[in-house]
Amino acid sequence: MAHDHHDHDHDHEQEPPSDMALRVKALESVLIEKGLVDAAALDAIVDHFETKVGPRNGARVVARAWSDPAYLARLRADATAAIAELDFTGRQGEHMVAVENGPGVHNLVVCTLCSCYPWPVLGLPPVWYKSPPYRSRAVIDPRGVLAEFGTELREDTEVRVWDSTAEVRYLVIPERPAGTEGLTEAELAALVTRDGMIGTTLL
Repeated sequence: MAHDHHDHDHDHEQEPPSDMALRVKALESVLIEKGLVDAAALDAIVDHFETKVGPRNGARVVARAWSDPAYLARLRADATAAIAELDFTGRQGEHMVAVENGPGVHNLVVCTLCSCYPWPVLGLPPVWYKSPPYRSRAVIDPRGVLAEFGTELREDTEVRVWDSTAEVRYLVIPERPAGTEGLTEAELAALVTRDGMIGTTLL
């Protein structure tokens, strides 16, 4: 580990850590020193959120739905079970519903009470998703919120707002971009974004 830190110190192009990052590192060091936190456990938690949960999982679900009609049918019937087929399960993902964007319909997800969010397929929620302005305005003025994300919809598009709760969480299946018929499932997944699966942006 010391060798790694030595290499990092000589990376002159790297941005210096922020005050918050330095504080977190200092707190982490003190907790480990006092034996209150296990460094290996912290590494495992970080690795879990960086590599095992997150938007890349949701992107795989979307790509599979785009490329496999039978899977899409299962996703529509029972999203929790269909998502579990790809081994994306766990806390905050127990009761999933997939909602599909398409011609004339656009879906937007919010949690008006707190920040309920499907961790297994989208990872940790972005700061703006938890903010009071987004949580209140997404319901009252969804088109205005979408416009702030750069998403302009046709006037005849119906906007459906879904309120996530502790009982149910939603995953938006974005409309498949035109001209992607020849792409592999992995190539399709690379087109899918976190915000597209929340519904704030189009692909």
